[in-house]
Amino acid sequence: MSASTTALGIVALVIACAAGVGLLAVRRMRMTPEQYIVGGRSFGSLLLWFLMAGEIYTSFTFLGAAGWAYGKGAPAFYILCYGPVAYALSYFIAPLIWRAGKDRGFLTGADFFESQYGSKRLGSLVALVGVIFLIPYVTLQLSGLQILLSIAGYGTIDARLAVGFAFALITAFVFVAGLRGTAWASVVKDALVLGAVIVAGLIIPAHFYHSPAAVISGVLARRPQWFVLAPGFAPSGVAWFVSTVVLSALGFYMWPQSFAAVFSAKSGDALRRNAVFLPFYQLMLLLVYFAGFTALLVVPGLKNPDESFLVVLQRFYPPWVLGLIAGAGYLAALVPVTAQLLAAASLVTKNLLGGLREASTSAQTAWTRWVVAIVASLALGFWLLRPPTLVELLLLGYNGVTQFFPGVIFALTWRRASAAGVGGGILAGIATLIVAAVKGGASSIAGINTGLIALAVNATLCVVLSLIRPARARAAKEVAPAG
Repeated sequence: MSASTTALGIVALVIACAAGVGLLAVRRMRMTPEQYIVGGRSFGSLLLWFLMAGEIYTSFTFLGAAGWAYGKGAPAFYILCYGPVAYALSYFIAPLIWRAGKDRGFLTGADFFESQYGSKRLGSLVALVGVIFLIPYVTLQLSGLQILLSIAGYGTIDARLAVGFAFALITAFVFVAGLRGTAWASVVKDALVLGAVIVAGLIIPAHFYHSPAAVISGVLARRPQWFVLAPGFAPSGVAWFVSTVVLSALGFYMWPQSFAAVFSAKSGDALRRNAVFLPFYQLMLLLVYFAGFTALLVVPGLKNPDESFLVVLQRFYPPWVLGLIAGAGYLAALVPVTAQLLAAASLVTKNLLGGLREASTSAQTAWTRWVVAIVASLALGFWLLRPPTLVELLLLGYNGVTQFFPGVIFALTWRRASAAGVGGGILAGIATLIVAAVKGGASSIAGINTGLIALAVNATLCVVLSLIRPARARAAKEVAPAG
């Protein structure tokens, strides 16, 4: 049996096991929109933890973090920093959003905006922006799949064709399983990914250099400045690092699939417990960094840094090891993609296609399923046209969805905030991002992350417009304390 057949066969077996677990979890279950989109609002702490970890720790964590450790060094540590900040914020904010969703039957983040500000137009705007910026995040997973399947196939398969087939399987899974199936598939995913990062971050460094500490010493010996940020406002320097951590932390729970995960919780306490325990998952990132630094020493000069530690596995380990690791990586893409496609389809069906509001529950579920396939096709087309690096895709998505943050915070804290102010702020923030992209696609302006500058423009305009044109009757829509 050839090496590629062995590795890809194991990948296929891993996928079948995870998909089987997800499909068994929803057998004989009637798929109403509430059940399909937010799991019937019944997820306890443990299943919610698996779901949120499954959505958060994706193929980006698996490949992109190692790629930046390999290709950039110290700037990669921003990935380690923003998660705990986001979790601390979610301890206070997520239960309030959950309470509003439970009381009023929200299924999407756009529902939250529409209800809190009494504006269907604002809800539609949030839905449209959410779908647009989810596409790069879905595309990120496709780029990860291409790397995984190309290396696991030892260059013997057409990686693009394989990605198309793999993505079709993912789309079929979410078409049937919904959010509950995704949550149960994430249980398998997390177990395999944990084993994979232990191999990547501990066994590989020990194999070549006896310990991760020796790897760090080796990198310092060859590249003394590799763990030092450029000072001040230099590209990828201190100002960029801090502004990117802030931007990513504020936008962490603004993703459409994150709103759905919050609404799926059984209680506010389940969300608080998740905020306490999810930071432990960040320890996995340290192992991923060790894998990237080891690859920098073992296989320097790779054109695509995102391939770094998988290339080490391909060259120096048996095919079955590569197959298991690649299978875990595939699941690190499958679980987030299913949640992202489901969230995007829900926004389109519930908030953009207003004519479906009065349709039967079965018709709404059917439409959501078919829109999943449409959104998946758009994401695949975007990926085929523009396959940038994983980190570039992640930051592009964060720049967009973080523009929702002022509207969420003002809905919870400031009665005077208006739909006109929030909508105007979001549009101003998006316009700032577009102008920056047209003028050269700069990811930073004067060393500061462009997304944070756009967020500042957004919040400022939101306050000004809300003061000029304050909200009406917001008191009746105030969010009740979380319980």
